[in-house]
Amino acid sequence: MLPTITKRSFGPFLMPRLFDDDVFPVFSDRANSMPAVNIREDEKRFTLELAVPGIDKKDLKIDISEDILTISSESKTESEENTDGYKRKEFSYSSFSRSFQIPENVNKDKIDANYRDGVLSVALPKTEVEKNRLSRQVKIS
Repeated sequence: MLPTITKRSFGPFLMPRLFDDDVFPVFSDRANSMPAVNIREDEKRFTLELAVPGIDKKDLKIDISEDILTISSESKTESEENTDGYKRKEFSYSSFSRSFQIPENVNKDKIDANYRDGVLSVALPKTEVEKNRLSRQVKIS
């Protein structure tokens, strides 16, 4: 019977550990690709706050379709450097998309957004509700 071989059985060799979390944490850490969101509610509005540091305001996009609000971003960068016969070319691509169901009591025409210090704030103002419709008494016959 052959012994079971694990990553640790290979000892100091680099190749079996090449894709461990310690060497390349980006490969296994998918949580960093989706921005964190805080949702607050008060009497006048709902507020979405997304932590999107390092993203340029021009790369952010907010779409409203039916009762769905979608916040997304897509950016691409490329750089090329030629020095002393060596050529270095780097490129990166990042994107995310988050969608939220808009409550019925939100005035979709007055949704507003603000981007400051790496935080995107989206204000969803509530519609005015007639006080007569809030509560009433039903007579029992």
